Amino acid sequence: MPKRTPLFDAHRKLGGKMIEFGGWEMPVQYTSVVDEHLCVRKAAGLFDICHMGELLFSGPDAGRFLNLALTNDINKLEIGQGQYSLMCNEQGGVVDDLYVYRVNRADYLLIVNASRIEADAAWLEKLYAAYPRKATFRTENASGKTGALALQGPKAAEFICECFPGPSVGCTPVGKATDLKKNQLGQFVFKNIPFYVARTGYTGEDGFELVAPSGFIEAAWWKLLEAGKPFGLQPAGLGARDTLRTEMCYPLYGHELNEQTTPLEAGLGFFVSFDKGDFIGRQVLVEQKEKGVKKRCVPFRMIGAAPPPRPGYTIWSADGGGIRLGEVCSGTQSPSLNVGIGLGYVPAEFAAPGTKLEIEVRGRRFPAETTTKPFYRRPSVKQT
Repeated sequence: MPKRTPLFDAHRKLGGKMIEFGGWEMPVQYTSVVDEHLCVRKAAGLFDICHMGELLFSGPDAGRFLNLALTNDINKLEIGQGQYSLMCNEQGGVVDDLYVYRVNRADYLLIVNASRIEADAAWLEKLYAAYPRKATFRTENASGKTGALALQGPKAAEFICECFPGPSVGCTPVGKATDLKKNQLGQFVFKNIPFYVARTGYTGEDGFELVAPSGFIEAAWWKLLEAGKPFGLQPAGLGARDTLRTEMCYPLYGHELNEQTTPLEAGLGFFVSFDKGDFIGRQVLVEQKEKGVKKRCVPFRMIGAAPPPRPGYTIWSADGGGIRLGEVCSGTQSPSLNVGIGLGYVPAEFAAPGTKLEIEVRGRRFPAETTTKPFYRRPSVKQT
């Protein structure tokens, strides 16, 4: 039976259409995916992300251990800073993609994918067992007792301080949440409880993600909806979250990422720090960097009056040879651009922008073309 977040009753009250996702019963939409998507692009949307996992690491050797386990460089993080990173196996395949925050001098918070919580914990335990020296740090899987919200959109900064007034009581010392810069983390008090508030998101818009004890998440949910109503805030479901991230070409584990695919093949080499020293999977990734990869994840858009691509659709070459290149990993009709867009892996020689492709939809092939990332670029708006 799927698990339920602390907001299950709130979703039902708001008319959310519930589906199973990653072992959780979650709202896919409240009104429609398109309406919620456009609301996030133009105003603000509030997402339940309580299904995400939270792993805590603390102690003198926590940073050193995480730098071995993750591809990005933990040592570059100041207290209150976060970074996107990947966790690889020895073959360079992605165990998970995640966000890691440096909460204190020797304390770290990892936000991991819901479907990978158990796999991540098991993998990290395996690495610890093989750690070459006795490490002094503690770990805790706090996923069962914490919850999280994502407030996203250009108007999110206009009312978050009404709900989470400053100053920050931990992490980044700022006067108010809107003083946080991208990927910075603060602690702001709500109902006498400090919430982690990070200026980040999975939509391409300005926004904030909040983490707190699960018992306080519903009160924060309703307070944010009330404060944001004059600004056009709406609750948004997984459907809009997926179309928003697809427009930005953000990967989703199980679609663009898996244990047989490397960060370089996925186009995420920017988040691999080769100069920090050794890390799990480094040898394979160094070889790929030097020799090149055989396949690449490419963004493509449909041409003309074509139906939208969907995961699993076959990608063909359009050069007359009819070569089967791969499958669509993610695909949708872009609500912002009103065109079919998708992500998929093709041989490296077919990955250059402007390469003609064909996408097979229910037995028929439709023209498409590779392009550059992202599909959607938000208007340049200075953060509040």
